[in-house]
Amino acid sequence: MSPFSAILRNAVDRTPGAVGGAFAAYDGEMVDFVATKDPTEWAILTAHFGVVLASLEAALNTKHFGGAEYFVVENTEVDVVVHTVEGGYYALLAMEHPTCLATALGAIGEAALALRKEMA
Repeated sequence: MSPFSAILRNAVDRTPGAVGGAFAAYDGEMVDFVATKDPTEWAILTAHFGVVLASLEAALNTKHFGGAEYFVVENTEVDVVVHTVEGGYYALLAMEHPTCLATALGAIGEAALALRKEMA
């Protein structure tokens, strides 16, 4: 287990209903992940949310609001939290319903801090 996957595993284990976590680069390429889902499907999900983050960052920067710290997407099957890390990297945490969003936000926020430290 890499240091990155250990950080992600901690976030997943702390979050009830979590099905996986990922650490990825700005282009959606996964650096590391932990997931109960098919690895190819997980890579596609992670890459798609990287595109969403890039679009959100572009929209916010157009109005000079600065970048996003995190965003949450809820749908009928899964909730996803994407948190920026540093240098275009981001962490992702996905949960099945029901989800305690406060717990998920705390876990992914702490994971983002730990990932930053590990990158240094």
